Amino acid sequence: MTNMTNLTHTTFALGSDLPVSRIGYGAMRLTGAPADRSGAGAPIWRAPTDRDAAVALLRRAADLGVTLFDTADAYALGANEELIAEALHPYRDGVTIATKVGVVRPSVGEWVPLGHPAYLRQQAELALRRLKSDRIDLLQLHRIDPEYPLEEQIGALRQLQEEGKVRHIGLSEVSVEQVTAAEAIAPIASVQNMYNLATREHEAVVDHTAARGIAFLPFFPIAMGELAGPDSPLAAVAGELGASPSQVALAWQLHRSPNIVPIPGTSSPAHLEENVAALQLALTEDQFKRING
Repeated sequence: MTNMTNLTHTTFALGSDLPVSRIGYGAMRLTGAPADRSGAGAPIWRAPTDRDAAVALLRRAADLGVTLFDTADAYALGANEELIAEALHPYRDGVTIATKVGVVRPSVGEWVPLGHPAYLRQQAELALRRLKSDRIDLLQLHRIDPEYPLEEQIGALRQLQEEGKVRHIGLSEVSVEQVTAAEAIAPIASVQNMYNLATREHEAVVDHTAARGIAFLPFFPIAMGELAGPDSPLAAVAGELGASPSQVALAWQLHRSPNIVPIPGTSSPAHLEENVAALQLALTEDQFKRING
C-alpha cells in the first residue's frame, strides 16, 4: 500500500526515500532548432541550437523548485544528458536526475528497443559519464524489448543497483502485468507512461502504481485536444480559478492520484513558470469530476 506519510500535495517520495517535486521537467524537447521541437514528429536528434537558452531554462526550473529532471540516452544520442550536466552539475541538494536506457537510434526517424543486458549496462555507464555522476538517481527501462527475457533486462538494472551505480529503477510504457512481473525481479520506483486528459488508456496502471507506492510519471501531460475548447468544463474551471487550461490539466493530474508526478517539457521560460505554478492550484471534488467527465 502507498505510504501516505511520504506524500504531500507538492512532493512524492520516489522509492519511499527520495522526495521529488510533483511537477517535474521533461528535457526531451530541448534538442535541435526551436522550430523543430513541436509535434509528434519532432526529431529529438541533435543538441539544441540555442544551447545557452536551454541551459538557462534548466537552471530556472531548479530555481523555481523543480527537483525531478527527466532525460534519456536516446534523446539527441546522449547530448540531452550532457545538456543536463552542463546546466545543473554540480547538482544541488534535492535535485534528482532520471534517465533511460533500452532504445537505440540508428537514424533520425527510428526508435528501436534494445534490451540486451550488456547493452543496458554499457549505456548506463555512458550516462554516468555524460551526467558527470557516480550514481543515477532513477534509471528507467525506456521500453521492454520482447527479444530478451524480462528477467535479463530488469536483472541488468538490478546489477547496476547492487553495484551502487543506480539508486532506483523505473519502467516506461508498460502494463499492469508488466509492472507486476518486473516487481518480482527488482523493486520498481516509477512508471513513465503517456497519460493526459485526452489519453487515458493507462488508468489501471495509475491505480496499480498508487496502491504499490510507485511514482507514476505522465509524459505529454498537458495534451488536451478538444477537451480544452472554449465551452469545455476545463475552460470553465480555468475561469473559476483564474488559471490557464494547461495549468488546470496539470492540477487535474495532481488531484487524480497522489503518486502522479507530471513531467511537462517546454523551451519557454513563461510556460515553465506557468507549469510550476500549477502545483499551487487546488481543485474541488466537483471541479475534478466535471473535468474528468
